[in-house]
Amino acid sequence: MLLKSKKAFVGTSLALALALTGCANKTSPEPGHSPGDSKEPTETTDTGKGNEVIEVSTVSPSDPYLKFDEGESFDKNAVYDAYEKDVGVKITNKWIADITQFKEKVKITIASDDLPDFLLVNATQLKELTEADMIMDLTEIYDQHATEETKKFLTMDGGMQMKTAMIDGKMMGIPSSYNPFDFQNLYVRTDWLKELNLPEPKTMDDVFKIAEAFKEKNLGGAKEAFGISISKNPFSIETGVTGLRAFLNGYHAYENIWLEDGNGGLMNSDIQPEMKQALAALQEMFKKGLIDPEFSVKDPEKAAELLYDGSIGMVFGASWAPAQLVKGAVKDGKVVQEWGVFPIPSVDHKPTLNQIGLGVDEYYVVSAKAKHPEGVIRLLNQWIVVDNHPTEEQKVYGLGKDRVEKGNNYWLLNPLRVSRQINNNGEILPKAIENKDESILETTDQKRRYEGAMQYVNGDASLWWEYMISGPKGAYSHIPEIQKNKQYLRNKFYGAPTPAMADRQELLTKKRDEIFFKIIMNQVSVDEFDKFVEEWKKLGGDEITKEVNEWYKSLK
Repeated sequence: MLLKSKKAFVGTSLALALALTGCANKTSPEPGHSPGDSKEPTETTDTGKGNEVIEVSTVSPSDPYLKFDEGESFDKNAVYDAYEKDVGVKITNKWIADITQFKEKVKITIASDDLPDFLLVNATQLKELTEADMIMDLTEIYDQHATEETKKFLTMDGGMQMKTAMIDGKMMGIPSSYNPFDFQNLYVRTDWLKELNLPEPKTMDDVFKIAEAFKEKNLGGAKEAFGISISKNPFSIETGVTGLRAFLNGYHAYENIWLEDGNGGLMNSDIQPEMKQALAALQEMFKKGLIDPEFSVKDPEKAAELLYDGSIGMVFGASWAPAQLVKGAVKDGKVVQEWGVFPIPSVDHKPTLNQIGLGVDEYYVVSAKAKHPEGVIRLLNQWIVVDNHPTEEQKVYGLGKDRVEKGNNYWLLNPLRVSRQINNNGEILPKAIENKDESILETTDQKRRYEGAMQYVNGDASLWWEYMISGPKGAYSHIPEIQKNKQYLRNKFYGAPTPAMADRQELLTKKRDEIFFKIIMNQVSVDEFDKFVEEWKKLGGDEITKEVNEWYKSLK
């Protein structure tokens, strides 16, 4: 049942939030890099200078990659000071939570009707908060206070991401945008491949053979070796390393996206026959001891420890995965593990299609009680400027008061961050690094990455991860061919969550994961998938499918 009133929403949500346990996974940042990568400036922001200082509150995750300069904290730091000085906005935090607990605490904050002036929420929460009249319509505020640069920046994809923040014609949030064309890869210990005289993986059959060989030979000398690294939320988009979405894609299966059904409508990917085939393959891997039997209780960092210590030499991951692999690959200033980056192999002659979304999964919303919503737009305007074309003085927003790269990731202190929706890093960076030609670099992000990769080339092993991302055979190097050949599959549904989706999707996902885990861990037959499909339909899947197709028809 859709919750219409604020009172009903708050009461029911509080009960649900307090009953939930577990913690959110994290799409980890790359050390030393903020997400922006726009080209050099053509305009500056309307900073609000000359106005009296206004105060806005938010909530923040405590990220392990963030290292404070001496004497600084969330209460007082160079980034917050810069916003107050440059745009007249004083930032305060109602609370700080460890990043693994952050999303659960956001649920409780929403349920208890104790919102800060602005915060980051998911699409379902955006819909619920709108219906409960707890957040502000930003249409006029954004139009009046966003600069032309901001408006262009957030619509460079043709406005698709912005459309997802519109509910009943009103702008109810600011999309936390990113570039969707950033594909998953397969990372393999190439030093082990060489030692065992194994070919680079091109098919899923190769993946099986490599996993079996790595387990049997145990080249890392581990107490117990496995074939592939997996963690407890393997189907979540937020599991950037140790996930299974890429594995599914190799079997032409896709995690919870809407596909064309061949009859002019849309169907959900979770219940298609290809998913059953992928689960059967994972069950076979589990039975052969290629998967850590404790994967279902390990978060991504805990699961990755088996990569660091040499127990496992293969993992699926996002383009930034080397920033995590570096913890095991580089020791005492030397590279001790050699990794290769490969496109996702396919189970058959058909190419793998990487599943992608629109590039937005979360939204910054402003409380209906906020006294200064314009302050949030000022923060947005300033972030886009300082992240994409900072002056020397503005480098404080990414580096701290010294404006020197120390690996402290001060960009994480910026409370409202959006990324460029399109970039050409895959075309530019591998070529520039291979030829040592910085003249072709176009964006601030490319210049940062080039500098890091060249530090590795010149002997600084600590920057190995950047070379593995941006170098000639790095993760970015595969992007142009994938895009050229259109080897990706975009979610066909990009509207706000439908009523049934808001009401039932969490339950359906929980039920799905429960059954999928049991199948993978060989606790039930793979044929339980067929029962799950029928249950999915009865528990709300059919209703969601009906609403999604009504939305789809409205576009035609």
